[in-house]
Amino acid sequence: MKIADIYGKGRPVFSFEFFPPKSDQAAEELYEAVSELKERYRPDFISVTYGAGGSTRGRGVSVAKRIHSELELNVLAHLTCTDHSTEEIDRVVDELVGAGVENILALRGDAPAGGGAFVPHAQGFSHATELIQHLRSRDEIGAELGLGGACYPENHPESPNRTEDMKWTLAKQEAGAEFLISQLFFDNDDYFASIERGRQAGLTIPIVPGIMPITSVSQVERFTKMCGAKIPAELMERLDKRRDHPGRVMAIGIEWAIDQCVDLLERGAPGIHFYTLNKSEATRTILAGIHAGMRSAEF
Repeated sequence: MKIADIYGKGRPVFSFEFFPPKSDQAAEELYEAVSELKERYRPDFISVTYGAGGSTRGRGVSVAKRIHSELELNVLAHLTCTDHSTEEIDRVVDELVGAGVENILALRGDAPAGGGAFVPHAQGFSHATELIQHLRSRDEIGAELGLGGACYPENHPESPNRTEDMKWTLAKQEAGAEFLISQLFFDNDDYFASIERGRQAGLTIPIVPGIMPITSVSQVERFTKMCGAKIPAELMERLDKRRDHPGRVMAIGIEWAIDQCVDLLERGAPGIHFYTLNKSEATRTILAGIHAGMRSAEF
């Protein structure tokens, strides 16, 4: 089923993102975590990121295929332009589609660590928009693919201003994206302000909020620096006081995420996409809190 078709049916859509494991043991732990989520919460789809290269990249494709075939879950496979020619991209997509995975999140990929500029493959693509256009134009499978893209409530870190950022976001819809998943954020007003800007610009496709449960202060500081998101002063103050107490940090992160999710859903968000960091415990606790905290909406 196309993921875009899941939205708009009068109930919130829940999805979970995992990254490729680096070992066979980690792979088994990942399948166990996904299986637990399936049994208890019936996720609408599982998202699997695309590794930075080498065996991790191959594991990403293998994980996506295995979750689809063995756990019988709808899978959204990430695909990036990084270090890939058009021919290589087509081979990956053909492998996924051949295994029954037909939903793809088309991304440019990160610039090199250390602040360097993104450098496209000589026979590849410079932007996610070009990747979406290419996938959509493929004769045999283009029309059947479920294609999504990313968006940034607080602007892409490389965008000079919100107008330029929205121009590229809208271009993804025009190229053939059917839904967008947001980068992580911690202030819901940023998400809803970006929704308003998008609708005014002509965005009509679902814009799904991405939520990352905080489990480590240093980790969330690193992630937000990379993606340009901010941590609200109130939240940062609470985290900083408990920086050296992992259990308390996780409790603060879970409490904040529950409040965020309940507010997002009650204000009309189409669902929640969880960046799990391959840890299902925090996500399961947040889901239980959402169920307890929602005053409306049917699960």
